Amino acid sequence: MWVFIKCAVILYIALTGLIFLFQRNLMYHPSRVIADPGKYGLTNVENVFIDSSDGVRLQVWKHSAKPGYPTILYFHGNAVNLADRAAKFSAFADNGFGLVAVSYRGFGKSDGSPTELGIYNDARAAIDYALNTLHIPQDRLIYFGESLGSGVAVQMASERTPALLMLEAAYTSVETRSAELYPFLIGVRHLVIDKYDSLSKIKNVHSPLLMLHGERDTTIPIHHGKQLFAAANDPKEIVVYKEVNHTDYTNEEITIPLIKEAKKLGLTPSL
Repeated sequence: MWVFIKCAVILYIALTGLIFLFQRNLMYHPSRVIADPGKYGLTNVENVFIDSSDGVRLQVWKHSAKPGYPTILYFHGNAVNLADRAAKFSAFADNGFGLVAVSYRGFGKSDGSPTELGIYNDARAAIDYALNTLHIPQDRLIYFGESLGSGVAVQMASERTPALLMLEAAYTSVETRSAELYPFLIGVRHLVIDKYDSLSKIKNVHSPLLMLHGERDTTIPIHHGKQLFAAANDPKEIVVYKEVNHTDYTNEEITIPLIKEAKKLGLTPSL
């Protein structure tokens, strides 16, 4: 019996060690196969490259807003690249919004490998590009964070206040979700390197907040979104879709709340 227990403990320690060492391989799933925007029907979207502060070359898709409309800084989710969101970008453009969408390091045609701090640098580079190269005022920028990107958007909004922070399928933190997914790993929270702790940061965000979440989301359960929303400052609004899973949103389910909120905040022209 003692031999069995000893072997089990050794195996558990070995498994935990492997998970700790290779956690970024388990966490990030970069999608790299991507063509130019025109191949996906985005004829007015330009493919450009910028440099992050640490010298990593980053792919960015950009589209100019119609006069009087704001620009969306888009922070994408995991296991996708910009091409996977072409239909959403087209819907933004059709409704007058500008777009600056950065492909994180290791995703799409961007160089490097993803880490939390590295991705924050990538997001800052995209914001600087919008401000300093495209000359878009800070108060005409909307930060849109999808899934993994919600943590990126929250971090950016805590540093530089956007006109609106919009989060789709947001989590409280990666360490909390990891503990839910791996309850058999004792102290898994302490093993997580890239935490994306939005719950502790949301109190430092003072822009208007719009959140979207699906009740059937099995990747980021709805209680994450509700807890993050409860901790956020006013003004804030959450739209919950009863039949939506993690990536099941239609373009209308995203753009209609966005358009409504932008009009309420005076970010779009009055009709």
